[in-house]
Amino acid sequence: MGITQRVRSAWEAFHRIQAAGAIAETGRKTLALPSILSPYQRPGQQSVPKPTAVNLRRFAEMPVARRAINIVKDQIASMDWQIRIRRGYDPASIPDAAARMNALRRALEEPNQSDSFRTLFEQVLEDTLVGGFGAVEMKATGDPERPFQLFAVDGAAIQLDPKWDGNADMPRYGFQTGRAGIDSVTPLNDSELIYMRLNPRTHTQFGLGRVEVAFEAIGQFLSANRYAGRLASNSVVQYALWLDEATPDQHDRLIRWWQDEIEGTGRVPVLSCEKKPEVLRFAGGTDADLRLHWQEFCIRMIANAFDLPPMMLGLVQDVNQSTASEMADHAFQAAVVPVAKLLAEHITRDIFAKLLGWREFEFTFNALDTRNEQEEVAIQVQLLNAGVLSVAEVRAQRGLPPVAVEEVIA
Repeated sequence: MGITQRVRSAWEAFHRIQAAGAIAETGRKTLALPSILSPYQRPGQQSVPKPTAVNLRRFAEMPVARRAINIVKDQIASMDWQIRIRRGYDPASIPDAAARMNALRRALEEPNQSDSFRTLFEQVLEDTLVGGFGAVEMKATGDPERPFQLFAVDGAAIQLDPKWDGNADMPRYGFQTGRAGIDSVTPLNDSELIYMRLNPRTHTQFGLGRVEVAFEAIGQFLSANRYAGRLASNSVVQYALWLDEATPDQHDRLIRWWQDEIEGTGRVPVLSCEKKPEVLRFAGGTDADLRLHWQEFCIRMIANAFDLPPMMLGLVQDVNQSTASEMADHAFQAAVVPVAKLLAEHITRDIFAKLLGWREFEFTFNALDTRNEQEEVAIQVQLLNAGVLSVAEVRAQRGLPPVAVEEVIA
């Protein structure tokens, strides 16, 4: 039975159980590490929808790609954030707005029994940047103090149903458990899973991660780096000795003498023969043999795939004091802001709107508009003096609670 047929059978069984009223409303449906349960695959079995998921994660562990991923992931995970009322809603008409916003913040700060906001979404951002498949399972608890729970899911083990009809309460995803039979795929409704697609396209259901874009460049860089390492450690010989008119016995005796007495000992070889041997070099014997310029080019291609300037990955030859600040700002706006806004939109739409039905609230990061704190303060002061913004609006932008009118006048 193929993967598609198993998914279809699992979803049909799910509907039959749901109609019988036997669905449990609590507990987690997915597993944290499904690959541990099935370390081996049967011949012809495909356990993940992306055949390169293993290679993508292996390439993501190399130093250059790791640096590029951490620049984006760590900045987003460590940003300050807030929950506020969405534009178009009147705060006075929302009952218990402050209490519900506090409950949402408490649930995000402690999404489950073992994770914090940072540890949970670091895993999701990692999968999003590597393969474009960040996934989070959502579960409504019914507790007004902590209305939901979140669990990080291996995005490579998620399958998408192309025939999903748009109903939030219908199965849209399939989670591969690694088991056999009907339990091999667990169906998940649209309201039960956040699936973050980076670079979504119309011809495929899956996103395109930045490590996927840099896949060829990373592979070429690794090959060049390994070759340079072997060359620098003298494991790759770049020259040969040519003995003119040497007999086979003399040739063999010289090889044995060199291997037994000279190679690896650091001794000075002394040769006595009628004609001195000639050294034949296969390369120039300089740093150009290490292909350093080619490795630098590969690093620049990896930086382009991550929307980062090469300066952020350690290439500082063409950087000076006047351009470094501009490049850092460009890196933040091009590489960090889009992924941060994608995460914020999913939290707002999937958790607040779909799972809880609280469409009047939204999640936002506080530091996305500008990285320069002095510039942001200057703009807000000018808007205050011109009467465009009030003190309450400025405090809301900075994630601060409102103050009483008497305190503002004082």
